[in-house]
Amino acid sequence: MWADAALIIGAYILGSVPHLPLLAKLRRVELDGDFHENLWYRAGKIIGVIGVLGELAKGALPVLAGRWLGFELAAIAMAGLAAVCGQMWPVFSRFDGEKGNSIALAMAMALVPKATLIAIVPVIIALLIRTIPRMMAGAGLSGNRPVIGGAYSRSLPLGMAICFLVLPLASWAFGEPAEIVWCCAALVVLIMIRRLTAGLSADLKASNDLKGIVIKRLLYDRATARWRQ
Repeated sequence: MWADAALIIGAYILGSVPHLPLLAKLRRVELDGDFHENLWYRAGKIIGVIGVLGELAKGALPVLAGRWLGFELAAIAMAGLAAVCGQMWPVFSRFDGEKGNSIALAMAMALVPKATLIAIVPVIIALLIRTIPRMMAGAGLSGNRPVIGGAYSRSLPLGMAICFLVLPLASWAFGEPAEIVWCCAALVVLIMIRRLTAGLSADLKASNDLKGIVIKRLLYDRATARWRQ
């Protein structure tokens, strides 16, 4: 029991580590808004990639460590969820962190790889929808901005939402244990709660259309944005 608690708490602390702001400090840049976008453009592509790899590691390591140490499946699943919660609501950043998409995908891939490979198909399709027009346009849609990356899009957050919705269904279809299926279902709930609540006060001040705000947040991860393809 104590070992399970240590694994889960350790996973949450690992998820809470503010590695993106730390990377930004190394390059002496400030982060605001979307940390990934800011890190990519202000600190450079290499630092941006390192930031993403850090998130992937934070999601996968608790699951892999739990398996390697022989923990029960339920404890491993809870540790994975704890790492995602740490990224979304980090204790080191006043419980206001990132959206958790990258770390959640890494956690799911480590926990249930077959189902994740199926669930990630909408994300791949969304990336193609977002990227191919920019590649065809040559320099992209915004001056010197790169073809890969760029401002917010409708396609990618929608693809992410579909991915997480498919994940528990794919896990169930593959005959995964109940602990895994329920963990994947809980992951959907966490992702959607974060979509609904992150920066909500600013949207409520800007608009009285509560229904529209909720729908756009659930589908596109934000109510107002600088949309691209």
